[in-house]
Amino acid sequence: MRPNRQERAASAAQESDAMDSAAATAKAFLAAFRHHPAGAAIITGDPGDGPVALTISSLISVGVEPPTVAFSLSEASSSAKALARCETVVVHFVRRGNMQLARLCATSGTDRFGPEVSWTRLATGEPCYPQMDLRFRAALRGRLAAPGALVVTAEFLSVSAGDREPEEDETLVYANRAWHGLRPLADVVRAPLMLWPSDSATF
Repeated sequence: MRPNRQERAASAAQESDAMDSAAATAKAFLAAFRHHPAGAAIITGDPGDGPVALTISSLISVGVEPPTVAFSLSEASSSAKALARCETVVVHFVRRGNMQLARLCATSGTDRFGPEVSWTRLATGEPCYPQMDLRFRAALRGRLAAPGALVVTAEFLSVSAGDREPEEDETLVYANRAWHGLRPLADVVRAPLMLWPSDSATF
């Protein structure tokens, strides 16, 4: 039986409400993550046809045994597509002194391995930026397709010899399309304010 005019009107109203809700959710999603600070990392690799590099803010820890991370790669980025084809990559943790390099690797169309950029290759062949103290050689382990992106897991295999504990004022985060220094919150007696319990899965 064909729906009558009233039923068609009700159905159209429901579709319109759903579209409005989806648009509002997408808008709120973008606004929420613009103000959700994230650490930055530079991923470098070579799938066999030349070195590629990309700055990401999606790096998260997954587990310790073995040390595993995850990050997302956009389908819209040619560098991301090239990194997805790599077997191994180098994950560089960005600090304040690396901000200009992070900007370079985040800007479309730039030469991230040009004559003005200091870079080299590990003995195993992966390109890397030696001026960045903390970097890990990692093997890509899993790939999960998502709308417009690829979620990748990677196992850390080794750490750079220059690894050291960063100073407090070296911490750098990205939020609302800008870089920010990070300081611990403190109470009136300047004691650090703990934002999660000691048994938190975040480490």
